[in-house]
Amino acid sequence: MRSKPRKVARALISVSDKTGLLEFVAKLHSFGIELISTGGTAQIISQAGYAVTQVSEITGIEEMMDGRVKTLHPSIHGGLLALRDNKNHIESMIANNIPEIDLLVVNLYPFRETVENGEGYSTCVENIDIGGPAMIRAAAKNHEYVAVVVDPKDYNVVSTELEKHEYTTSLELRKFLARRAFIGTAAYDIEISNWMSGLESSEMPLSFGFIGTIDNSLRYGENPHQKAGFYTQVNSKDRLSPLCQIQGKELSYNNINDLSAAVELISEFEDTSHACAIIKHANPCGVALSKIQLEAYGAALNCDKTSAFGGIVALNQKIEPETAEVIIQTFTEVLIAPDATKAAVKILNSNKNLRVILTGKLPEKNFDELTWKKVVGGILVQETDVGLITKYDINIMTKKKPDNTELKDLMFAWKVAKHVKSNAIVYAKDCSTIGIGAGQMSRVDSAHIAGQKSLDRAKTEKKMSHNDNTFVVASDAFFPFADGIIEAVNSGATAIIQPGGSIRDSEVIAAADKAGISMVFTNMRHFKH
Repeated sequence: MRSKPRKVARALISVSDKTGLLEFVAKLHSFGIELISTGGTAQIISQAGYAVTQVSEITGIEEMMDGRVKTLHPSIHGGLLALRDNKNHIESMIANNIPEIDLLVVNLYPFRETVENGEGYSTCVENIDIGGPAMIRAAAKNHEYVAVVVDPKDYNVVSTELEKHEYTTSLELRKFLARRAFIGTAAYDIEISNWMSGLESSEMPLSFGFIGTIDNSLRYGENPHQKAGFYTQVNSKDRLSPLCQIQGKELSYNNINDLSAAVELISEFEDTSHACAIIKHANPCGVALSKIQLEAYGAALNCDKTSAFGGIVALNQKIEPETAEVIIQTFTEVLIAPDATKAAVKILNSNKNLRVILTGKLPEKNFDELTWKKVVGGILVQETDVGLITKYDINIMTKKKPDNTELKDLMFAWKVAKHVKSNAIVYAKDCSTIGIGAGQMSRVDSAHIAGQKSLDRAKTEKKMSHNDNTFVVASDAFFPFADGIIEAVNSGATAIIQPGGSIRDSEVIAAADKAGISMVFTNMRHFKH
């Protein structure tokens, strides 16, 4: 493919998003580039005092069918698709009076925004762009000769190159812009396809698609022999505000995976109290709530100091200097929070190895978002687990009822258990975890591990037995046998929250009654694999 620069003499502009339009037009005008445009875009350009030729003057046909048909014409697509060094193409252009179009500037009808605004079916359909994608694909295919711009963020890149290189574009730039164009049209079509599939009467969409763009290449994946990259999902609704890394080395594959788990968990808690979660290998090893941030961090850390070493700390509120002072005393890979005080930033900066990430506003739960996982032969797709319960949704199954303190701890532990890998058992007291058992093949083993963590913590605090520190228990799924209940009771449990639903529920309830503890059912499971 030839690599010589291409002079831009004529540009076609038709944009839905008018951001930065006139500034870009002013540049193109100053370069002596002829402007062609459509409808509202042409009107804005003309009203700003710049000469512009209507597309209808090129095609000889006025826009019709309420603007559905305006650029779908050989005089437009011929100008975009013609190979400039192909004799037959040039002869066809001359014979049919088709002008060369060297630069296409198009962005599409706001389909996604229309859907998200809750507009009716007909309005959504009318915001499916046809002519725009056709022109974009034509120009992108012919990038050997034509530059195509689909994002206002690229206006400055294009105008700078035109200015520096005598109104020409390089092949390198045109190829870059073509990639951006095809990504844009692919994402647009996927949005429409997913929306249309979501209208079907079936419980899950008949088709599902997504597209991501590389955000940055990573040094390696989970292990050094694996290549990896971080891709952001185009137009995802669950994206965080732009992440701001204010210090530390670049994030690794495992860092990002743990960060995702941390943000999902910490977002469960209201910002009326301070929440802290410490994550290791995508599992929480300590979670706590408190009116004082430093106390929330201390309680989360005390749950399992050994596992917390080299973990990720997530806070749901602005980092305070007192908390920062203590965090830097323990080896922490990443600290993530919505924001940080200036004093906290100064303190954190004394530990250059600590990665500090500020998220802005934490994401809200998205009830219609789908998640997926690559498996052999395809992908598994499911709704995001945003299942929530309140104290009014539970059923008390035992003779003994939980008191108000226990009930508060049960609801806290249930939220944490949702984010622990199955089989998950969480021991909690005073809205702090004191032992977590995760990822075991047997639920009783998870209960035993949580109990051992609780015992280790109690010994660290100079207590002879964790029975001196009674607590509540949350289980992400039902107890298939009474042995898990007995294990928890022997460790000091006074109340249990679990989904229920086992064929041996009666045995489990009887074991709880015999032990004199309370147990509630949620009728909701939170498996996390």
